[in-house]
Amino acid sequence: MEPAKAAQRVTLVGLGANAALCVMKLIVGFAAHSSGLISDAVNSASDVLNTLIAMIGVRIGNKQADDDHPYGHARFECVASLVLAFLVFATGLGIGWNGVKAILSGGKGVEIPGLPALIAAVAVCAAKEALYWYTIRAAKKLDSLALKASAWDHRSDVFAALGVFAGILGARLGLPILDAAASVVISILILRVAVNIFIEAVNQTVDRACEPELEGRFRTAALSQGGVRRVDELRSRRVGSGVYVDMEIAADGNLSLKDAHDIAERVHDAVEACEPGIRHCMVHVNPFTEE
Repeated sequence: MEPAKAAQRVTLVGLGANAALCVMKLIVGFAAHSSGLISDAVNSASDVLNTLIAMIGVRIGNKQADDDHPYGHARFECVASLVLAFLVFATGLGIGWNGVKAILSGGKGVEIPGLPALIAAVAVCAAKEALYWYTIRAAKKLDSLALKASAWDHRSDVFAALGVFAGILGARLGLPILDAAASVVISILILRVAVNIFIEAVNQTVDRACEPELEGRFRTAALSQGGVRRVDELRSRRVGSGVYVDMEIAADGNLSLKDAHDIAERVHDAVEACEPGIRHCMVHVNPFTEE
């Protein structure tokens, strides 16, 4: 199976599992009166929403350029991420506020979670740990950073579920306020996710440069091509899931136009080979002069 299709399959498995867990936690949470489990269900819902909006954003962002969008549609991914960040942040605030109110009331009126909530929390821990190992194996096999991040997201959900389990157990042992405390912890995790999504979207919107390591690979690839005397300037940026590169190289000023063009073409191909996500690479050739 092609790497892209294999990665998509792993993503869809995670999406389906999160959706199923979300429904289960909601049903059991309301039936067993566990605010912590309900909050964790919302956390799963935010994961599902995150994946769906990301998939939609990528699909739109990969549309070909047209007359109205001559530079393509990549920034729609940034727009989708910003919308998601605000939705997730609002959700996290709502959950946290309800948990804080329950804590400030001293647990008055808080119902003791039933045994099914405790069992559900254990099941969630097991399911998310299985998803972590399934995804991390695929990430290593495909050498995919995106899948690796997804795997660690599953692992962080395991810790969240453990917190829910502790809160439910504590409530059943006579400290009902602990279930509300679990909701606050989950809300903090949700808010952290929202902030990270927002920061990443803003960085891409304002054309933040790619990582120094990646730019170093671009520079090395250019200098490895015959006829390139120097890299005068290198600019890069990430937009959505794509990378854009602008580079100025120096070559012998006595070369013919065709020879200079051929060098630029080789540099273009070498730079694009460094990163599969490169959508555009512009190479300009300057006459070489001693500095």
